Amino acid sequence: MKIGASILRKVTVVLIISLVVLASVSAYSSFVVISEASRIAQLQTLASDLQDRNNLLENALSSQTQPAGNASFGLNPVVIYDISNRSVVTVQSTQVSVVQTIFGPQTAISSVLGSGFVVDYSNTYYIVTNFHVIDSTVNSTVIFWNGDSYPAKVIGSDPYSDIAVIVTPASERDFHPLEFTPSSSLKVGQTVMAIGNPFGLSGSITVGIVSQLGRNIQYQSATQALSVSDVIQFSAPINPGNSGGPLLNAGGTVIGITTATASGSQGVGFAIPSDTILRELPSIISSGGYRNHPALGIQAVDMTYELSQATGANVTYGVLIEKTVSGGPADRAGLRSGQQIATIAGQQYIIGGDIIVSVNGSRIVNYDALSTYLERYILPGQTIRVGIIRSGSYQEVQVIAGAVTAA
Repeated sequence: MKIGASILRKVTVVLIISLVVLASVSAYSSFVVISEASRIAQLQTLASDLQDRNNLLENALSSQTQPAGNASFGLNPVVIYDISNRSVVTVQSTQVSVVQTIFGPQTAISSVLGSGFVVDYSNTYYIVTNFHVIDSTVNSTVIFWNGDSYPAKVIGSDPYSDIAVIVTPASERDFHPLEFTPSSSLKVGQTVMAIGNPFGLSGSITVGIVSQLGRNIQYQSATQALSVSDVIQFSAPINPGNSGGPLLNAGGTVIGITTATASGSQGVGFAIPSDTILRELPSIISSGGYRNHPALGIQAVDMTYELSQATGANVTYGVLIEKTVSGGPADRAGLRSGQQIATIAGQQYIIGGDIIVSVNGSRIVNYDALSTYLERYILPGQTIRVGIIRSGSYQEVQVIAGAVTAA
């Protein structure tokens, strides 16, 4: 009996201890569950607060970077104009020219108005403008954004890139130089802004996009007709007086000099790219000019489907050589010019010459592509591989590039 009672007591003690342990575990589990649920609720509240803050930040950033009105996305004309307009000047001159009249040659005097902008080169301030703005001019003045005016002097120019550099004894407080960005990074469709003085309306801005790159344009200065290679085409409206002003990108840095509009066009403008300016500026400032434009010494036209059909050529792209300059680079290399005249759609062509289709392995689709490649990558004296189609067969000819000579 005593043994049974003892066993019963032990069993009872074990049961009590087990019940206590189970109760403790249950209580702890409930506590953990409650604590975890509380922590999850806190995390959810925190996440909700962070999302609200993120939404506020996104709205704030959007209101700062999204330009108002009709400006293109990513370009804030208000900010760029405030920063850049102080750098743009009006260039005013008197142009002297000789005109033929029934009484013989007569001297004509007219007023010329253009734009320019301040740059800093080797810790000295200069004003960059177009050659045609200062060609054959006298008594030039520069008018800054605040109305301060000073006499101006041309120290150098390049007619073949329509670039000129002038200096003026202005007060240092008037100079606010602009920065350049390489135009090699430009993409068609990029937003751009032009600042200038159309029709004398100083400090005018227009906004557009890059319409195309690598154009070749013809322009008439006071003394000569000239061709300019590797030009930017853009859609921001420009007018007489804009010439020489800066073309700016969305960051407010210079990607070109506005130079011309196509006659009778609506919203088609052209600009000399910043890569050309940066390449030529040291030479123009130090020696008064730039003499490293390459030349092949050819007269040529774009190949077309109609030309291909009329001449029996097996390509519809490239550049057809009509004439070569006697003793010039193409002539010395043995490139062939045309031998007979053909009329196609009312236009006369000299056919039968070589068709240039590549330079150093780069495909040449038309004359713009040829002149742009030469201007960007070739210097006078360099030997280049010119790929041609002759009598239906492809071959390459080594040509030593010449230099454009003054007209």
